[in-house]
Amino acid sequence: MLPGARGDAEVPGPDREGAVPQGRASHGEEKPGLPLCRKLCYAIGGIPYQMTGNALGFFLQIFLLDVVQLEPFHASLILFLGRAWDAVTDPAVGFLVSKSPRRKYGKLIPWIACSMPFGVLCYCMMWSTLADGAPVSLKFLWYLFTYNFFQICMTCYHVPYSSLTMFLGGTQRDRDSATAYRMGMEVFSTLLGSGIQGQMVGAYHGRMTNGCSFGNGTLPNSSTPGLAGSLEGTRRAYVSASLVLGSIYCLSCLILVFGVREQPGPLSPLGKAGLPFMSCLRTIVGHKPYTQLLCGFLFASLAFQVMQGIFAFFCTHAAGLAGKFQHLVLIMLVTASLSIPFWQWFLGRFGKKTAVTLGLALIIPALVAITQVSHNFPAFVLLMVVAGCSSAVLYLLPWSMLPDAVDDFMLRNPNCLNLEALFYSFYVFFNKFAGGLAVGISTLGLHFAGYRAGDCTYNPTVALALKLLMAPVPIILLLIAITIFCLHPINEERRKQMRMELEAMGRQARRGSSDHHQG
Repeated sequence: MLPGARGDAEVPGPDREGAVPQGRASHGEEKPGLPLCRKLCYAIGGIPYQMTGNALGFFLQIFLLDVVQLEPFHASLILFLGRAWDAVTDPAVGFLVSKSPRRKYGKLIPWIACSMPFGVLCYCMMWSTLADGAPVSLKFLWYLFTYNFFQICMTCYHVPYSSLTMFLGGTQRDRDSATAYRMGMEVFSTLLGSGIQGQMVGAYHGRMTNGCSFGNGTLPNSSTPGLAGSLEGTRRAYVSASLVLGSIYCLSCLILVFGVREQPGPLSPLGKAGLPFMSCLRTIVGHKPYTQLLCGFLFASLAFQVMQGIFAFFCTHAAGLAGKFQHLVLIMLVTASLSIPFWQWFLGRFGKKTAVTLGLALIIPALVAITQVSHNFPAFVLLMVVAGCSSAVLYLLPWSMLPDAVDDFMLRNPNCLNLEALFYSFYVFFNKFAGGLAVGISTLGLHFAGYRAGDCTYNPTVALALKLLMAPVPIILLLIAITIFCLHPINEERRKQMRMELEAMGRQARRGSSDHHQG
């Protein structure tokens, strides 16, 4: 299994289920078992999920409301139903992956390769706009279906990809290192996606907002003389951005497919799961360290996604920074990307629980300050630096803690093999469920506050709703998450104990394999 468990080098044994990598000879000596090239190829494979996900998180809501010009209720319904459907498919795909046989090119890689072309196509279709004369019902169904189909394709990509962490080979330290590389690349991909899309469409949003002074108090639409060109330019910018991101999606997938080879282990033979779905579900949900980690991840992810989904609106309608929010997003993501190595060092020095609690608490003062300043770009820059440093923790720590929970489960349930895809699929499920709740909360909050698509006039009720969604709501969710992470039972002492047990199992499996060949 994990790599780390065994402290083995990367040379694989016979290509059969249950094959054990062979390598490190001495117990006290720990040689690196995972080449840098494989870590980088694996990390690059994480670009599509975060790149497209953050582009959707930052821009889909404002795209549906201000560019497509749907009503807030319809936009909220699309976002919530899409996220809910996407979340429901995660356990289903995870179970199908766990039941898949190991083929010539592996068990997980074929899922990744086959889902990519459909995902790229659906992503580009989702950012295109129908004719202005199209019925509202047709627009609603178009964006609902393209959003749902894209999410299904991305699930078929990301669930097996995230499960690859357990099958990279190497030691436990190598696994943590590969996770850090992956998270660093995923934060960079959020920078890439949000940066490309933000720079391509942000200026057009600023022009649309500035156009209010020439109109009648509404954003330009197809019937506003002299301003329709601004809206059409914004629509073309969204299509162009989708083509650029789709190309990066395709290239990243190819690098992953040709650069990573799956490595089985003593508790992870890459075979079919033997239990039915409900039995798998009961067994996994009954594992306390995993369920606690899920709950903490849910609340932390919900807090950050509420902030993410409302940030563009907050800058435009409450902070007086219309046309500048894309620069703030870039600053936050650059800071998050640069903070990953620091948090990787910090968790190695002080432990994962300390790192996650301190990192999540770091953003709380920044959230309070964000709602108290307006029309002050330098102050927002400073606050975005703090927020970016904190958001790096959400990228790195929960995903770094998950393999430890899976290790703990495997040691306590040695007869329940090949369930890694289900563990990761439920983790992704809760992240997406949090995303669905976040967009539902934020968009419905705007709906009840009286937000109108295309309205340029200042509405104090909408501004108040945005401030509540930017600070009090996320802070409460973060405090709940921090409490749960503090109670998480897997500490550094337990991690050391698991590493020793798994290394002993690896040595025993190698001796058994050696005796079998000699016999």
